[in-house]
Amino acid sequence: MDKERVKKLIRELIIEVGEDPTREGLRETPERIANMYKEIFGGYDSDSELSVQFSEDSDVVIARDIQFYSMCEHHMLPFYGKIHIAYSPNGRVFGISKLVRLVEKYSKRLQIQERLTKNIADELHSQGVKGVVVLADAEHLCMKMRGVKNDATLSSSAFRGIYENKEEKAGIMSLIRKRASDLPL
Repeated sequence: MDKERVKKLIRELIIEVGEDPTREGLRETPERIANMYKEIFGGYDSDSELSVQFSEDSDVVIARDIQFYSMCEHHMLPFYGKIHIAYSPNGRVFGISKLVRLVEKYSKRLQIQERLTKNIADELHSQGVKGVVVLADAEHLCMKMRGVKNDATLSSSAFRGIYENKEEKAGIMSLIRKRASDLPL
């Protein structure tokens, strides 16, 4: 990203909306936005580090409530929520933080929720696991603050491998939706 170019474009935008980019509250806004864009769009250059794996087998690994923030590619407004990932290893498990890094890799881009869900599932499945489920629940400011102005939450899902089977899908969905306190010891 060319930070100086972004600063110039933001300054022009401030003028176009009818503001004075030299007034005290706006003087540093182009710099702040350029820095923010570098951070929130960092997914284009990130690595999910899924190569960090350990020899260990497990029936299923579930990471619930991975918080994410992304930007809608249609209106460049935020959408945010939680992603739940379940996978059945094939003799190797991923380092625990790598699932969060994977979510960040795809959420820190101009994006739509359905593609975000699909990209995460596809990359995990490409690592040779037996099956993957990705569920995303999000709120979209492009729908809340403009257009229909509604507080609806959007859910999307992606199933790969063994979880494409109807019975397996039902079982894993039940397990994902349960909380640790609901599970037998």
